[in-house]
Amino acid sequence: MHCCIVGAGEMGTWLGATLAATDDFDLAFADTDPEAAERAATAVGADTVALDPADSTDRFDAVVLAVPMPVVADAVATQAPRAERALLDVSGVMAPALDAMREHAPDRERLSLHPMFSEANAPGRIAAVADASGPVTAAVRQALDAAGNEVFDTTATDHDESMRTVQAKAHAAVLAFGLAGAPVDPRYHTDVSTALFDLVENVTGGTAHVFGDIQTTFDGATEVAAAAERIAETRGDPEAFAERYAEARRLVEGAGASDAPTEGDR
Repeated sequence: MHCCIVGAGEMGTWLGATLAATDDFDLAFADTDPEAAERAATAVGADTVALDPADSTDRFDAVVLAVPMPVVADAVATQAPRAERALLDVSGVMAPALDAMREHAPDRERLSLHPMFSEANAPGRIAAVADASGPVTAAVRQALDAAGNEVFDTTATDHDESMRTVQAKAHAAVLAFGLAGAPVDPRYHTDVSTALFDLVENVTGGTAHVFGDIQTTFDGATEVAAAAERIAETRGDPEAFAERYAEARRLVEGAGASDAPTEGDR
C-alpha cells in the first residue's frame, strides 16, 4: 500500500519506521520543512512529495496526519483529496481530527491513533478510535502490533477528556513546581522532591511548542492554579487542609481500569 505521512517530526518518523518494517507499505513524506521531509524519508527508505496536493499528482491508499494538534483539522481538509482509501492521524487530539475526517473523507476508512509515549520509549500503548475500519487501517494496526505496541480501543470523548488530566494538568503541575522551586543541595532531597525534580527534567527536556499545544488544546493550567489556591487557603486551618488532603487521595484511590467503550465514536 502506498502511504503518505504528512509531518516529518518525531511521531511521523516513528510511524514511518514502524510501517516500513513490514512488507505492506511503501512510504512518502511531506512537511512544511522540505529538509525535514527529506531527513525522515532517508531514515526509513521512503520518498518525499510536495506538501500541497495541488502541486503533486500523487495519490495514496492512506494519508497519515502527524501534525501539531492546533492544525490537525485544517490539515485533514487540505490533505483528504490525496487519500484514496484511508485517512489517519497521530496528532494527539481525537475529536477535532475525526470530525474533520468525517466531513472531508466520509467514504474512506478513518482511524485516529495516539501513541502514549515518546519515540525514545517505543514500543508502548497506543489509544485508537476506529471510526471507519477497513483493510488499510487493519494493516496499520497489524504493523503496530508487530512492533510490540499495545493498541487499545477507546472513544474520542473519553480520550480527549483523559488527556486533560494525564497530559495538560500533569504537565502544568510539573512546570509550576519548576517555576516555584529553587535549586537545593542534593543532600536535602526527599523521595518526593527527587521525583519532582526528575519530572521537571523530563518535561523541560522536550520541545516547548509541543507542551504548549497540549495546554492550548486541553487547558490544564487553569484548574491546577485553582487547586493550588485551594491548598493555600488552608494555611493555619488543619481541618481544611485535612479535607483537601483526603480529596487529593481520592484521585489515586479511584484510579483503575477504564470503562470506556471498545468501539470508536460513530
